[in-house]
Amino acid sequence: MAERPAAARPNVLFLMSDEHRPDVAGYAGDPVVRTPVLDELARTGVVFRNAYTPSPICIPARQALMAGQLPRTCGCEVFGEDLPPGHMTFARRFAQYAYATVACGKLHHTGPDQMQGWTQRLCGDIAVGSRSIPERREEEFARHDRPTAAVKWSDAKEIWRAGVGRGPQVVKDEYAVRGALDFIEEYFASPFYDRESNHRPLLLKVSLNQPHYPYTAGAERFGYYLNRVRPFLDQPVSPHPSSAGGRSARASTSPSARSGAPPPPTTAWWRRSTGSTGGCSTPCATSGEDPDDWLVVYTSDHGEMLGEHGIWEKQKFYEASARVPLIVRWPRRFAGGRVVRENVNLCDLFATLCDLAGIETPPGLDSRSLVPLLRGEGDGWDDETVSQFGRRNLLIKRGALKYQYYGPEMPEVLFDLARDPGETTDFIADPAYRPALAAFRERRAALGFGPDADPAYVNAGYGSP
Repeated sequence: MAERPAAARPNVLFLMSDEHRPDVAGYAGDPVVRTPVLDELARTGVVFRNAYTPSPICIPARQALMAGQLPRTCGCEVFGEDLPPGHMTFARRFAQYAYATVACGKLHHTGPDQMQGWTQRLCGDIAVGSRSIPERREEEFARHDRPTAAVKWSDAKEIWRAGVGRGPQVVKDEYAVRGALDFIEEYFASPFYDRESNHRPLLLKVSLNQPHYPYTAGAERFGYYLNRVRPFLDQPVSPHPSSAGGRSARASTSPSARSGAPPPPTTAWWRRSTGSTGGCSTPCATSGEDPDDWLVVYTSDHGEMLGEHGIWEKQKFYEASARVPLIVRWPRRFAGGRVVRENVNLCDLFATLCDLAGIETPPGLDSRSLVPLLRGEGDGWDDETVSQFGRRNLLIKRGALKYQYYGPEMPEVLFDLARDPGETTDFIADPAYRPALAAFRERRAALGFGPDADPAYVNAGYGSP
């Protein structure tokens, strides 16, 4: 790919939420939820209906997205691990090409390199995790640190405490959006100095905490959704062993469910999904910039089970947890209102952004440019996506088939979304799927998982230069 002249490189607005279930949006067909900003992005942009997270948990998903590499490739496989200092990210790559790379809001870095390629960070979670402190005195930390269970509410308590309120995520997000708007004004048309500084292209990421729990909502919005949503009531717990324990709490265990009332968390979640990205509108419209000249991306790090299959939160390979919303808008290049149904991954955004900006994609990525799909050219796309949770749980999806591996102690799972979109039937023992199962197992080994894992695994082998 030939590099595009710097003058032709677009400003990029990267919008990101946290834990946004992909079907909770008006453009996705939900008849109740109100998401006017997202609906407009979808109307004028390209919607990727089958986009998946590289990991259904916050930190690995976010670092894999930034690195354009699957968790096993970049070394961020579990919660708390961060990219090593200086690791190549799409922010660092764009900065090398004279982009101002600015992040507002949540990035969830825990290591010593808090910038990870961003040249400026505003209003975010800028904090080095205690595990990353060099030469730390273990005995002192042992005196003060508490187990995770002591600082994080259980799902049962989250459900019980759900309802009307102003959660901490709202405060953080308002701060991030305000910071983004102030930065845009100063960057493009500073009213104080009466000058602009937009001689360099801009990559601006606005990353919100909502609709991540706690499940709280303002009174007006909570009231609107309370009797309109359709919560997942009386859902049987998934029979697969991987869904036992952890965050797989039954909706019926909550006091509100036992009393017969609609579970407040579900109500609050749907409300919050409405407002979570609504405040993150295209800020370039307020600065004299033409929004149609900007490349705009919206996505989330993973989904939320909302009590479906008897499970709350994420960490599972069900659609509600592993699939994510993804919209790409650039009307100067791509016609809007289209839906792409091929399987793609958040890791693919690295190569895509480079391709669209005319920047050479660095080697060693698990990232494929989505530009052909944005053009409506799906021929030749391998239609594969991969997700990983922890060090041994793996999802491979091809077409409508979802293969899942959970280590030698647990059975494999095979869903066919064409026949069973609710993911209630396991086809792993069906003779008709034997050829597909053999291909999945071969691919699993190539990805470094299972008893026959490739000991020389380097990356997914997508052919990035």
